[in-house]
Amino acid sequence: MAKPTFKANPIQVQVPASSANLGPGFDSFGLALGMHDRYVAQILDDAGLDIDVTGEGADDVPRTDKNLLVKAMYKGFDFLGGKPKGVAVRALNVIPHGRGLGSSASAIIGGLVLARALVLTGSDKMSDEVLLNLATEMEGHPDNVAAALFGGAVVAWQEDRHGKEVAQSISLAVDPRVRAIAFIPNSAVATTKARKMLPESIPHKDAARNSANAALLVHALTLRPDLLYRATEDFLHQSYRKEAMPASFELMTKLRAAGVAAFISGAGPTVLALHAGNDADAAELIRAAGSKFEAKPLEISPFGATLI
Repeated sequence: MAKPTFKANPIQVQVPASSANLGPGFDSFGLALGMHDRYVAQILDDAGLDIDVTGEGADDVPRTDKNLLVKAMYKGFDFLGGKPKGVAVRALNVIPHGRGLGSSASAIIGGLVLARALVLTGSDKMSDEVLLNLATEMEGHPDNVAAALFGGAVVAWQEDRHGKEVAQSISLAVDPRVRAIAFIPNSAVATTKARKMLPESIPHKDAARNSANAALLVHALTLRPDLLYRATEDFLHQSYRKEAMPASFELMTKLRAAGVAAFISGAGPTVLALHAGNDADAAELIRAAGSKFEAKPLEISPFGATLI
């Protein structure tokens, strides 16, 4: 492949936060949320890497090629034929890190979209499906990255094609009445730690109930928000992670006892509640949560990664 021709002008992209699983849809359901990280990149004539990060987690983000946004850009450049001599990157982070709101997915999708946009024929050579698969290789599963790329709600999966895992996703048109509230604790939980807490097998009865709820979740998200409470009940993973996030589990249990469609967002420890109420209803939910969590009312983001 010929070395790519790079655009000289800076490119800016915004990428939404995302919640995965949504209760029963483990590693398959994703939902884009109205909270966005912004990234800007420009090709440099001189060799080197110029990185500046502000906002959430700025003090903990590396300013080297270990930066996840940069790693994703380099992966995209490699796919498109080769890296530039140098690149300048600016990141304004809004999505909290390590809270189950898709900060890593945002960086990965942001980096790949920037790489594609900075190459003259990038859009011709890297389709959205290819980009999703490059992102999935980095993230490990496609739910968050699909939501960050496409927006709205997604069902994502991986299928075997000639011995290779290929990521796929479909988009769901979320009922416009559906809104979200994220209850974000101060503490983080590593996704790797949360995954290690899952058992190798679960009872058949739990699997059957979980399958029914995951199927129902499609209908609830798109047409029947009144069914969200039932559809977001999980029997597959949340209870096994209780010890890693007791305060989050307590809040989720409290909200669900009041009939609220609440669940652990991704690997946690954020609790996400979906509702179809008004601002007064949202305020009541926030009051009920107490002071241990930062409550953020959020719209569902209909758009994924967007060049601006």
